[in-house]
Amino acid sequence: MQTCASATTVAFAGLEARRIDVQVQLTGGTHGIVIVGLGDKAVSEARERVRAAFASIGLAIPAGRIVVNLAPADLPKEGTHYDLPIALAMMAAIGALPHDALDGVVCFGEVGLDGALAPAPGALPAAMAAHSMDAAFICPEACGAEAAWAGGEVIAAPSLLSLINHFRGGAALKPPERGDLIAGESVPDLRDVRGQEQAKRALEIAAAGAHNILFVGPPGAGKSMLAQRLPGLLPPLSSEELLEVSMLHSVAGLLERGRLTRTRPFRAPHHSASMAALVGGGLRAKPGEISLSHQGVLFLDELPEFSQHALDALRQPLESGQVLIARANHHVTYPARILLAAAMNPCRCGGGSGAGVCRRGPRCAIDYQARLSGPLLDRIDIQLEVPAVTATDLALPPPIEGTAEAAARVGRARDAQAGRGAGLNATLDLQSLERLAAPDAPGAALLAKAAESLSLSARAYHRTLKVARTIADLDGAEAVRRIHVAEALSLRRQWAGADQAGFARVS
Repeated sequence: MQTCASATTVAFAGLEARRIDVQVQLTGGTHGIVIVGLGDKAVSEARERVRAAFASIGLAIPAGRIVVNLAPADLPKEGTHYDLPIALAMMAAIGALPHDALDGVVCFGEVGLDGALAPAPGALPAAMAAHSMDAAFICPEACGAEAAWAGGEVIAAPSLLSLINHFRGGAALKPPERGDLIAGESVPDLRDVRGQEQAKRALEIAAAGAHNILFVGPPGAGKSMLAQRLPGLLPPLSSEELLEVSMLHSVAGLLERGRLTRTRPFRAPHHSASMAALVGGGLRAKPGEISLSHQGVLFLDELPEFSQHALDALRQPLESGQVLIARANHHVTYPARILLAAAMNPCRCGGGSGAGVCRRGPRCAIDYQARLSGPLLDRIDIQLEVPAVTATDLALPPPIEGTAEAAARVGRARDAQAGRGAGLNATLDLQSLERLAAPDAPGAALLAKAAESLSLSARAYHRTLKVARTIADLDGAEAVRRIHVAEALSLRRQWAGADQAGFARVS
């Protein structure tokens, strides 16, 4: 029997998995297990789970004090995946495992009271960290299909007893196979939407350049239908995007049996969602809806009904493409490069300002729309008025073009952007924007006049230019012309109480 042993595991700081050394020492003194190293409640409870598991498989914990140190001690540790490294390090210390069994391995998983191993969130990024260390990865059998995507050696065990037999040469565990790459849920077709041709065009522009979009219109106009069809216009995830999205979903515990999909995420939280649910945070600083929508679509229906604090918390992630969650002793960063789609009624009554529609007149629309701050609206590139659908529209036969045709045009536009090597149009920096999206003289004159008449901010000015660049890409044009600028300006809705005649004067 050795007096000390160690195992390796990881701690999560966002998607980053940092190495943690689990050091176990058998000492004299009062009988008990003490865990130190800034662990949370789940970590401190590991001693009872491990104690019960040892009793279930017939292992006796020696008399005396057992000290478990999680190093580095100043890094916060959260979660149940520390159970397995603590258990294995204790087994090595008491001689139940060969003294060198844990050399060059990373351990990860929860231990049940009967010695069975249960899955824990984050197996994929943990396995990738192990692969980067040139170490094998030990995890529960339920995590094996997920961990196998990282490559390298993976040992997926159903229980502590099976690991003892594996290391002692009694019954070697077979390497797990990767989970399936599934097609994902089917996306409804754009052909189902009757009428709303301008809204369909706006949806195509949003998909082509990854522009945030807001639909404003009365109930039943098709705003939600349009937004739900947006993912079908987007190309499948690339291999790099697939890995990043899957790691996020792994940390959130959303990967089932290691199944990955190239379908882009689509998240539609209810308007009662809290700020922590939307942008991330909470007790363990988990990713929120905006990060779970990374490389996909976040749909916020009934936008003004969300709390003002939650909406304003979206401003920084929409600009930077990442969420920074600050804690007293550390910071956590999650990626959040999303396409925001939102929908809202013009007023609380559901209608607009026309006679017989809104019961309280223009004041109702002004008060309702005032719930959205100017800085948030500034970050939404396309803001479109969606009129009510008429009976004539509903009686029309299905349109000839649907999602497939629109997605093909979006794909060509995105290929053009990829060929320029500066990223999608919505993410262009100022230097790239001036180089790639400078309009011709008539277009520049129109944009300058519109900026003055409509009181566009510098951000709105540049975002309008980005939309114009996307419209030119959809047209297959090298240069941004006046017609592209004019269409981009027409997609910025004038809000209640604003100068409604401004665009008419400049166009």
